[in-house]
Amino acid sequence: MKAADVIFRRVGKHRLPTLRGLRLLALAALLLLALPPTASAEDFQAFLQSLWPEAQALGVSRETFGAATRDLQPDLSLPDLVLPGRPARPARQAEFAQLPGAYVSESVVARLAAQGRAVAAADRATLAAIERRFGVPPAVLLAIWGRETNFGRARLPYDAVRTLATQAWAGRRKERFRREFVLALKMLQMGVAPRAEMKSSWAGAMGQTQFLPSDYLRDAVDFDGDGRADIWRSVPDALASAARQLVDKGWHIGGGWAWEVRPPAGFDCAEAEPDVRRSVGAWIAAGLRPIGSRQPSGGDGEAASVFLPAGTHGPAFLTPANFYVFKAYNFSDLYALFVGHLADRIGGAGPFATPWGKVSQADAQGIAFMQQTMTRDGLYHDKIDGRAGQKTKAAIGAWQKRHGLAVDCWPSPAIAAAMRSGR
Repeated sequence: MKAADVIFRRVGKHRLPTLRGLRLLALAALLLLALPPTASAEDFQAFLQSLWPEAQALGVSRETFGAATRDLQPDLSLPDLVLPGRPARPARQAEFAQLPGAYVSESVVARLAAQGRAVAAADRATLAAIERRFGVPPAVLLAIWGRETNFGRARLPYDAVRTLATQAWAGRRKERFRREFVLALKMLQMGVAPRAEMKSSWAGAMGQTQFLPSDYLRDAVDFDGDGRADIWRSVPDALASAARQLVDKGWHIGGGWAWEVRPPAGFDCAEAEPDVRRSVGAWIAAGLRPIGSRQPSGGDGEAASVFLPAGTHGPAFLTPANFYVFKAYNFSDLYALFVGHLADRIGGAGPFATPWGKVSQADAQGIAFMQQTMTRDGLYHDKIDGRAGQKTKAAIGAWQKRHGLAVDCWPSPAIAAAMRSGR
């Protein structure tokens, strides 16, 4: 049967669309409407073809390049795209959208910790072998695995090649994704995984421990010895690859990731930011008292900064270098807090000693406005990104002090309103 006969049926002297044909025509119309008039599928294909020299320089053959890009369409359902004529849909990453107490949910942490302990018992020999080789504790690797893909149970929904191509073409971070897309083509050329197996998150991260192509090509490990570094189906390979990546990012073997502390009355929360680093002994001498089941183990001379995830409305931590290695794996304060705490819980530690307070947070636009205001006032010297990171919270504390307000270093809607009123 000809393709046209699938869409049209002859009725008497007329060729009328079939029911299936009407559905196909409607779908085609929707796809055309989805593309803004100045961002066509032809533009996308032209962009892809412009990347051929970069791919060729990495050893990608014309055959591999053509098979990956031929008839490839952009995935306009992805967040973080910037297209003419279309309102931006920012990524709603939980790490940046949820309140700290909701992100580090006790029920979720307890569930994953129980699963992690069961996995640790079942795979004890493999985890011990990975630790001997890389020096990363099993509980840390299990925490990353549990957070990223629920110990391999989560099914990533996106085609990594299409996702990376779309983000490279129209994403907010085009240059980064351009390189990742070309490296994904290199992975196809190397035959590390079938195209159908290369499923990803909306940002193109793949496998059980969520690697971008650059991560894979730098850090993937064939730990089970089958000749292929398989982060998709081999648990030993996925966990060993995560261990190697942590080491490459500066993991301090034998060091902790954080210790919960109780700050003294009147502690200046504006000092709770990464650039204010002192020895653990100096912080303790200043009145910060370790609490809970874990105590500093690296000696009083280890450098650390203070981390207040919810400003003064929740637990406080001393964070040494390994906390920032977690952040290098996934650039989020709350991600680092979650995986570190989950690792502790897998290892038998209890919940945080200090409860989370009840707070509300300004939306991304409100936080961006605060950042702009504090930049103008000389209090903030980082990105205007609408995300409440440590430097933003510390700057809010400094702004509150300057204006004679109660200091809590928290980006509440009330502080956003105060800044808008020109207080």
